[in-house]
Amino acid sequence: MITDPKTAAGNRTIRIPDFLCEEMKDCLKQFYDIGPNDRLFPLSKSRMCRAMESGSKKAGVQRIRIHDLRHSHVSLLINQGFSAFEIGKRVGHSGDKITYRYAHLFPNKQDAMADFLESQRGNYGGTGVERSESSNNEIRSANQSDSEEE
Repeated sequence: MITDPKTAAGNRTIRIPDFLCEEMKDCLKQFYDIGPNDRLFPLSKSRMCRAMESGSKKAGVQRIRIHDLRHSHVSLLINQGFSAFEIGKRVGHSGDKITYRYAHLFPNKQDAMADFLESQRGNYGGTGVERSESSNNEIRSANQSDSEEE
């Protein structure tokens, strides 16, 4: 069943890779009188689910829900270094929603941040921080109490 998008952000134009565009053009050549408001792929949800089940068995992988393809797409884009803001625009979410839902997938940039700050040492005034006694160079704000630590 096809319904209207839940939000205005659901109506959007996205760029697809050239290879996919060519495959879709080839697919469209198989249709004779497809109208501008006709469904491009007239499949029911149950037929799509059966196709996913069959394809998963053939590939020897665990079956996932159709909607999980969307999550895989977002995860791939995160892994490739695209920003939460740009991914959110592509899938119709805010960057904040992408960040909160997929935060565990974004690369940990702690080392890069520490290296950058190290390179800036001496360029500015006092630090306002004290070194932690741990061996991994963590620091704590001078006004942060022990009860505020996680």
